Amino acid sequence: MNPSDTSPPEATGEAVTRVAVVTGADSGIGRATAVRLAAHGMDIGITWHRDLAGAEGTAAEVRELGRRAELEQMDLTRLPDAAEAVDRLADRLGRIDVLVNNAGTGTMTPFLDLDHATVQQVIDVDLVGPFLCTQRAARRMIRQGSGGAVVNVTSVHEHQPRVGAAPYCAAKGGLGLLTQVMALELAEHGIRANAVAPGEIATPMTGQEDTDVRTERRPGVPLGRPGDAREVAAVIAFLASDDASYVTGASWVVDGGMLRMGPQAGSHLENDSWRRP
Repeated sequence: MNPSDTSPPEATGEAVTRVAVVTGADSGIGRATAVRLAAHGMDIGITWHRDLAGAEGTAAEVRELGRRAELEQMDLTRLPDAAEAVDRLADRLGRIDVLVNNAGTGTMTPFLDLDHATVQQVIDVDLVGPFLCTQRAARRMIRQGSGGAVVNVTSVHEHQPRVGAAPYCAAKGGLGLLTQVMALELAEHGIRANAVAPGEIATPMTGQEDTDVRTERRPGVPLGRPGDAREVAAVIAFLASDDASYVTGASWVVDGGMLRMGPQAGSHLENDSWRRP
């Protein structure tokens, strides 16, 4: 490429390596997603909050696959400045084609006992943070002129409530509808936006890091077990790929059938009696 040529690589016929930024990629679904996208040939931007060692572990797995990995700390309680991490990663990696808003938090506190600070923290991390990160990523994708994909990791509680999780449900429900607005407004730029809504997944957030899900019994989940983070990552990778080029504004539930059991039953039933009429 001629150094004086400022055209985007696509316009010059030069091969382009796609870049994905995955927030909260130091463990769990974020780590599995970063590795899966790297296996699909993408360079990866990794954000982390407290677990630098975990983020470095993710980066090592990405690099073992022959892809670049760059790290940035991101604390989504410090908005709007925290979203600048997206720009810094895109600068270092040269572009951004995929944004996965995976970083999240929650609380299990009765509605009447919630304080404003807790509500604000959950809403900022789970809803406002993805809003601002996507603005930054989408503006870059538009300038690049080759479209892109946004995948927002919500939850089954995007669709159904849970006792004790009022701000989490509000944020995830909001992120689901925000995803639909993104899909409508960004489509003209070739940017697709979808949500992935996991059920119970064996991750540090559910206290099940490195659990073999095949050994765990969940009678109230039709598939009978929790999910593995890699199973969620596979759906995210599909939505980030050209195979999903006609998919936007959708929410893909990855829950082993939990939602079909109702908002409270799936994770809490203690036997299989529901399976018999």
